[in-house]
Amino acid sequence: MSTENSPKAIIAALLANLGIAATKLVAWLITGASSMLAESIHSLADSGNQVLLLVGGKRAQRPATENHAFGFGRERYVYAFIVSVVLFTVGGLFALYEAYHKWHEVHEGHEIELLNGNRWLVAVGVLVAAIAMEAFSFKTAISESNKLRGNLSWVEFIRGAKAPELPVVLLEDFAALIGLALALAGVGMTVITESGYWDVAGTACIGVLLVLVAITLAVETKSLLLGESAQEDKRDLITEAVLAGDDGHDIIHMRTLHVGPEQILVAIKLGVDRAESAADIAEAIDATERRIRAAVPEAQYIFIEPDIRRAAAGPGGSSRVPEPHP
Repeated sequence: MSTENSPKAIIAALLANLGIAATKLVAWLITGASSMLAESIHSLADSGNQVLLLVGGKRAQRPATENHAFGFGRERYVYAFIVSVVLFTVGGLFALYEAYHKWHEVHEGHEIELLNGNRWLVAVGVLVAAIAMEAFSFKTAISESNKLRGNLSWVEFIRGAKAPELPVVLLEDFAALIGLALALAGVGMTVITESGYWDVAGTACIGVLLVLVAITLAVETKSLLLGESAQEDKRDLITEAVLAGDDGHDIIHMRTLHVGPEQILVAIKLGVDRAESAADIAEAIDATERRIRAAVPEAQYIFIEPDIRRAAAGPGGSSRVPEPHP
């Protein structure tokens, strides 16, 4: 997933959420529905999250420095993790607090503002309009994701993506659509039953939904922050590139690591014959690096260490030198 592919979906989500947040806030001021307030804060949090993703993508493009020799690609993961924290606290926990606060008001017999006049029509109109805008943003995110998803399921795509932006926007938009449906159900049932507890239930469900989505984002982003290896298809391509030479070298062991969404570090211990000269080994290593870069352009940092293979393998043994302990 390249940084060039993500901004379209992020900007579409940002514009949609800013418009949605403004209309929801006006609707809350008119109707007093707690589910409208929860959705307003949700949209404001999402807008802030999209700004964070854009900032993270921009900062990740800084050139490498002496202190950060592998660049700043992982900064995108940091900002994506901050997004999960914002969604959990500002979105989820606030909605749960608002549900608790509204429950006390209903329990104490406070007037349900939503039932005064035709105020509920405002809430319904705003929610329907918000669903339409959010659906546009979600469609854009799906379209951008399909360019990269291939044959993967949506769960596999979100769990396996090395760039965080599109999975974050997808989950946010999906949660937003479900949240809007919950808010619409809460408002509708409040009007039908004339009971404010339905508004409380809708708000609480929105809070639980946002907390679950935030936890999912945090878990996936934490894995990226800790460092994930290249995907299996990339590792297979690297292995094929190493073994494609006519020098007869093999791989004793190989490690890969994403130092950024589009930057892979490759470390290989290469098995060579004792009789080979240093010049021949150096030339073979250079050729191997060129094949790896041609097969996997994301392999920007390649470190190959030659090690002497055993001349002959014993019964049931291996021709490879035993791996040292990490």
